Amino acid sequence: MAVQLSGNWLPNFPKVPGNFSQTRTKPKHSFSTLIARSATASLSSTPPTIQIVGGKSPSFYIHESSNSHGSRVEDDWVDLETDLYHWTKTLRPVQWYPGHIAKTEKELKEQLKLMDVVIEVRDGRIPMSTSHPQMDAWLGNKKRILVLNREDMISTADRNAWADYYARQGTKVVFANGQHGMGAMKLGRLAKALAAGVNVKRRAKGLLPRPVRAGIVGYPNVGKSSLINRLLKRRMCPAAPRPGVTRVLKWVRFGNDLELLDSPGIIPMRISDQSSAIKLAICDDIGERSYNFPDVAAILVQMLTKLPSVGIEVLQNRYKIDADGHCGRRFVHKLANHLFNGDDNQAAFRILSDFRKGRFGWIALERPPK
Repeated sequence: MAVQLSGNWLPNFPKVPGNFSQTRTKPKHSFSTLIARSATASLSSTPPTIQIVGGKSPSFYIHESSNSHGSRVEDDWVDLETDLYHWTKTLRPVQWYPGHIAKTEKELKEQLKLMDVVIEVRDGRIPMSTSHPQMDAWLGNKKRILVLNREDMISTADRNAWADYYARQGTKVVFANGQHGMGAMKLGRLAKALAAGVNVKRRAKGLLPRPVRAGIVGYPNVGKSSLINRLLKRRMCPAAPRPGVTRVLKWVRFGNDLELLDSPGIIPMRISDQSSAIKLAICDDIGERSYNFPDVAAILVQMLTKLPSVGIEVLQNRYKIDADGHCGRRFVHKLANHLFNGDDNQAAFRILSDFRKGRFGWIALERPPK
């Protein structure tokens, strides 16, 4: 789907409906607490038990000396989200809903009735944007584990921020790296522990025990199949670093006491929050045909210039061109002229690839709401 971007994305914007702040007088500090506006609704229902699994103990990620400075940091995040809203407002909506997803959604709802526990996998760089808005309604009171995959692609501060947030929400969380197997065994043990009561009830009824059934669900390309392969220690499910590889539901056995359901990525038929849609594109969690590479790379450039761990200097030093942070499209075009004979698509692909490979550092594009 072609996407068109107009204007230079300067900060003089008209008034926006909703709770977005228009005043831009705060200084830019750290890239701290993210997206309290559009994403909180998808996590409105959470289990009551607190259990954080994997990595270090959670700690609050802001270490400021005063409440006033912490308040300025929050205001900066509001400013960033306001900017992102305006940047995406000029684009055609990014939408991606391949035909197999509708079929998968219908079949998955039927398979949910057989599951003892559901494992929801999200991209650790954008946990809110990879939260399906209907997941809570589908799962109801089923036991649930949240996996934030790609732990290796975010900073310790990002990880601690999300660990603290989900601990306060009472959500069971496993931080994982599906490519290298980190967190996979902990996930298997937790799934079996949560569903242990199933066989207690079966024995009480005079029935033989059966394996625990765990379904693994989530957005495309968040690492569901890779996690299963790491658990099984062999390649049982097709996996590749692009959305839409898994097309059918598949049950696989892990030992004698756990069965796992690998499912294709599910995504809403229509993505109403275009800020989330752009982040899905940046992180390669949505099909490439749904967006225009130069437009998405331009927004990424403007986001990176606001990150204190990246900033304009890192972009300038890496690509050896000037960047002003106000017009990402101008930066993409400069890079195209500098390295790719004026090809904006190749320049945009390079910027997106560098981010996905951690060339600017391992950073999240979202921080928890307060």
